[in-house]
Amino acid sequence: MSTSPTFPCSYCLLLLLLVAALLASSSKSAATAAAADRRSLITNGLGMTPPMGWNSWNHFHCDINEKMIKATADGLVSSGLAKLGYVYVNIDDCWAEKTRDCKGNLRPKKSTFPSGIKAVADYVHSKGLKLGIYSDAGYYTCSKTQPGSLGYEEQDAQTFASWDIDYLKYDNCFNDGSRPTVRLITLINYCSSI
Repeated sequence: MSTSPTFPCSYCLLLLLLVAALLASSSKSAATAAAADRRSLITNGLGMTPPMGWNSWNHFHCDINEKMIKATADGLVSSGLAKLGYVYVNIDDCWAEKTRDCKGNLRPKKSTFPSGIKAVADYVHSKGLKLGIYSDAGYYTCSKTQPGSLGYEEQDAQTFASWDIDYLKYDNCFNDGSRPTVRLITLINYCSSI
């Protein structure tokens, strides 16, 4: 009668403890590396708090103009909300003309933003606030009232930078069906280099 070798339970327990220690050590190393990555992201100064402020879409949809945006900036300051961290004044969809200019640039709607977006940004910044703007990763924005940034990602990022825009709300309507990770990477990479 043949007997298979047996190991005392203490060896099994020791083996299990060794495996558990190795797994814990490797997950600690991964956790330490992940924590270091998170710390390095925090040191860039971006995203320290959620972007708090006001967005035109929530109440006004397409019924917006530069007077309203300036009045909102004034209201955030006079109400004390700016001191509490509500510093973003975000212009949502419907701020641009239906077509680009002859060089392919987005154009603020003359009827509602006669001074242009740069002048509005300067006003908002003079109040110690930040200005956000809206675009879309498709051919048109979601309201279908202005061009999207598809195919114009770098050009639009340059335009927003020239206007001193601090925040971009980037929607995903009317796209070409390509993967967002492919379409958005162009804009993300360019914005990171500005």
